[in-house]
Amino acid sequence: MASFSRLIRFLARDGHIYYGDAILPAHTTDIRAATTARIITGDIFGTHSLTNRTASIRLLLCPLSPTQIGTIRCLGLNYAKHAAESKMPLPKYPVLFYKPATSASGPTDPIPIPLMAQEAEGVDYECELVAVIGREARDVPEAGALSYVLGYAVGNDISHREWQIARGGGQWALGKGFDGWAPFGPGIVSTELIPNPQDLNLTTRLNGKEMQQSRTSDMIFGVAKTISFLSRGTTLRPGDLIFTGTPQGVGMARNPKVWLKDGDEVEVALEGVGTCFNKVEFEKQKAKL
Repeated sequence: MASFSRLIRFLARDGHIYYGDAILPAHTTDIRAATTARIITGDIFGTHSLTNRTASIRLLLCPLSPTQIGTIRCLGLNYAKHAAESKMPLPKYPVLFYKPATSASGPTDPIPIPLMAQEAEGVDYECELVAVIGREARDVPEAGALSYVLGYAVGNDISHREWQIARGGGQWALGKGFDGWAPFGPGIVSTELIPNPQDLNLTTRLNGKEMQQSRTSDMIFGVAKTISFLSRGTTLRPGDLIFTGTPQGVGMARNPKVWLKDGDEVEVALEGVGTCFNKVEFEKQKAKL
């Protein structure tokens, strides 16, 4: 499906934005460590070419442009230990919710906290494996579901627990769907490099302290089963993102609870992919005069 190994979208030092295949330094698989990339031309979901031209990376951007990001589907309670810490039974079917495309942002973008989300405490982090759909899929069997994946990234399903759970009888889409509340990246690693997404380590660090650490083997519904289930009667399209759930260690389940604050630095990492490093920025009240 793809000719790249580690797809990135980046601002180069020549001032242009490119798609590229990240060139990593020796002894690392973290895309964030890349300083150069081979330029990709064409449609990454269709005909494209990996050229021999290289460019120096100034800034890693959201791996897909806003026009290429489709539906963002997310799973809740998809790790057994997370369900246990939430004191909830294991779901019989994937628990699905959606984020708007405007929630997507890049691996170094700030996490904006709007005034509405400052009305009460409750902003939380959730490290997740993100599957990026590469070709149209509908009613696909589990056995062949991974062939529809362009690649994998790591994402942070930022959540406001007060809006998600307490207000309005449960507002998952509202409590998780503010602008910039789905940063992901730092690139998209091909399925050739990650043939098995069910045995990867993932972690969250908050201001340098480890908060989440688990393996994707703890998923209740693996990536293939999830794609097969979500495609039943519903077409998945190129550019659709699937946030596959978070492991144990979220701030809501801690005693005392840990909520994100203005200025906090959140780092989520996935083995074989790399890290996203995002700073929390509370929106300030604008002067009325």
